Amino acid sequence: MSDGRLIWAVIVNIGLTVVQILGGIVSGLLALIADALHNFSDAAALGLALFARRIGRRPADKLMTFGYARAELIAALINLTTLIIVGFYLIIEAVTRFIDPQPVEGWTVVIVAGVALIVDIVTALMVYSGSKKSLNIKAAFLHNVSDALASVGVIVAGIFIILYDLYVADLIMTLVIAAYVIYQGFSIMPRTIRLLMGAVPDDIEFDRIVEALEAVDGVKTIHHVHVWNLHEHERALEAHLVPLGRSLTDFENVKLRVRDMLSVDFSIHHATLETCLEPECEEHLISPHSDMLSNHDQ
Repeated sequence: MSDGRLIWAVIVNIGLTVVQILGGIVSGLLALIADALHNFSDAAALGLALFARRIGRRPADKLMTFGYARAELIAALINLTTLIIVGFYLIIEAVTRFIDPQPVEGWTVVIVAGVALIVDIVTALMVYSGSKKSLNIKAAFLHNVSDALASVGVIVAGIFIILYDLYVADLIMTLVIAAYVIYQGFSIMPRTIRLLMGAVPDDIEFDRIVEALEAVDGVKTIHHVHVWNLHEHERALEAHLVPLGRSLTDFENVKLRVRDMLSVDFSIHHATLETCLEPECEEHLISPHSDMLSNHDQ
C-alpha cells in the first residue's frame, strides 16, 4: 500500500473528526463526540503508522544492526494504549452525562453520523490492502470498521431520541462504542507486546522446532535454542548444535540441511548455528533448554 493512501486516510479522518465534534456540540449528543474521538484515534494511528513505516525503511547501521523495522510495533503499542485510555474516558463521560443530562438535537446527530458512516467505509477500503501485511495498518483498519459500526449506533440513538425522546439511548450507545474501543485495543495489544519482547512467534511451537532440529540428519543433540521475531515479518533462530561428524565439512553440511529445514518448515531465514567439534567440548556446552527451564522453576 502506498504512503499516499495513508496520507489521504489521515486527512479524511481528521476532517471527519472536526465535523463530528462540531455536530456533537450543536446537537448535545455525547455519542457523536465519542465517535469523533474514536475517529481521531484512527487518524493518529494512521499518522503514526505512516511515520513508523518511513523510519522502518531505514537500513541497518552501527546503532541498529537489525534495522529500524520495529518502529512500527512501537507505534502500534502507542496507538493501542491511547485507544484504551480513550475508551475508559468515554465511559466516565457517559456516566457523568447520564447523571446530568443535556438536551439533544436528533436530526443533527443522524445527518452527521450518516456522513461519518460513509467516510468510515471509504477509509476502511483505502487501508484494507495494507492491513493484510502490517499489524499497524490492521489495527487502523479494524478501528475504521468499528467506527462504521459506531456510526450506525449513533444513528440509531438519534432516531430513538427523535421518535421517542429516549435520551438514555445516548448513554447506551456511548457505552457500546467505549466497550468496542477497549475490546479492539486489548485484542491486538498482546501480540504487539510479544513481538517487542522477542517471544516465540505465535504460529510456532517451541517443542516442535526442537524436535525438527534434532531430527535433521547429522545432528546429535542441540542446546541453547532461541527463536524470536526480528520484526513483524522476519524471524530468527540461534542454537548450539552437536554434530555426529567431527570435521568442519560435516558440520557445514549439517548447517545447510538445518537452514533448509528452517526455511521450508518454519519460514525462518535468519539462523545462527554454533558447534563444538572437539569431544571434550560437549561437557562445556550450555545446558539443554528444558533443563534451563526446570532449574529456573526450582
